[in-house]
Amino acid sequence: MSVGTAFHPRTELLNRKMQWREWSGFFAASLYFDHHDIEYNAIRESAALIDVSPLYKYRVSGPDSMRLIDRVITRDATKIKVGGVVYTCWCNEFGKVLDDGTVARLDDAIYRWTAADPSLRWFRQNGAGLDVEIEEITEDLAAVALQGPRSRAVLESATGETFADLRYFQRRAARIKGIDLDVSRTGYTGDLGYELWVDSQHAVELWDALIEAGQAHQIRPAGMLALDVVRLEAGLILIEADFISARHALIGEQTYSPFEIGLGRLVNFKKGDFIGRSALEAEQKAGGPARRLVGLEIDWEGIVALHAHHDLPPAVPAIAWRQAVPLYDKGRYIGKATSGTWSPTLKKMIALGSVPPMYEKPGARMKIEWTVESRRRKVDATVVPLPFFDPPRKRS
Repeated sequence: MSVGTAFHPRTELLNRKMQWREWSGFFAASLYFDHHDIEYNAIRESAALIDVSPLYKYRVSGPDSMRLIDRVITRDATKIKVGGVVYTCWCNEFGKVLDDGTVARLDDAIYRWTAADPSLRWFRQNGAGLDVEIEEITEDLAAVALQGPRSRAVLESATGETFADLRYFQRRAARIKGIDLDVSRTGYTGDLGYELWVDSQHAVELWDALIEAGQAHQIRPAGMLALDVVRLEAGLILIEADFISARHALIGEQTYSPFEIGLGRLVNFKKGDFIGRSALEAEQKAGGPARRLVGLEIDWEGIVALHAHHDLPPAVPAIAWRQAVPLYDKGRYIGKATSGTWSPTLKKMIALGSVPPMYEKPGARMKIEWTVESRRRKVDATVVPLPFFDPPRKRS
């Protein structure tokens, strides 16, 4: 049975539509207002608060904490400085991705590690023989994402200090109305934003302080429907939608190496040994995997034409979709679009796709299956660079 997060006493009152979904055993708001576009606009034009407490969170400490992390993740953990955060993935011994998340270095030998799926057993198995302690702190540590172009102004108003010097993927401690918290320049929206980590017992106080500081900046709570749209615009993958954890895969086709889902840049073969290294090296020597992640722009005129055939005005789903949709070239199946959405900012239909290497270069063309009035047709789709939306303010 799902339970409320530490922010639930506030989010429950704000959720006018009572639209909830389950996220790792917690209630997560799908939307708060009459339509998720209202919340989307807050993320892209002002500031929004997103409860991300259901993320699995771990505290890794001890003399061998870095050794454990470096053994598990594909990135070089020795390069994570105190105050630094990295996004990374980790694989099984066959080089197939188990999960992705962030690792933040809090002190010389203390790290905060987030994951989408339960990972305590995996981390402890690989910590055997090391002087390291791994604690799950998911319920003890609440997390809220403060995102949008006005997020820095809200944060500075709440803390009374500047955050202009906190660079992208860095973190530092802060205080808001006497509440100790950790602030990281991270998020899942592809925009300027921060994630605030606080002891669960102070979550409601933090929420109230942020809402108060954000009134002058038109701050709003935002739910999962809006988050799904912005993460797609940012070209960010979602587990169990754009890839399946090797832990849950039923067949080989459902497993993915980092190079198949756009995470090859996170694999460092110059570091020491890590789980899956041999398999990934063999994959690269063989020319790389048979699938690649691409961004797709779907032809709007083609969608209009399909609807006109039925004397209908053009219509596209208001909510981002996560069901795999076939991709074709010359009538031959070549891959699938894993998730997609109408982008309110770009005014385009966009999707993430999994295709053979010959189709990964921008400009490559194919067709995507599109259904109107229960009739399956095809419209043109073109490969474009990722991310679709990448504002300078995200890193400035």
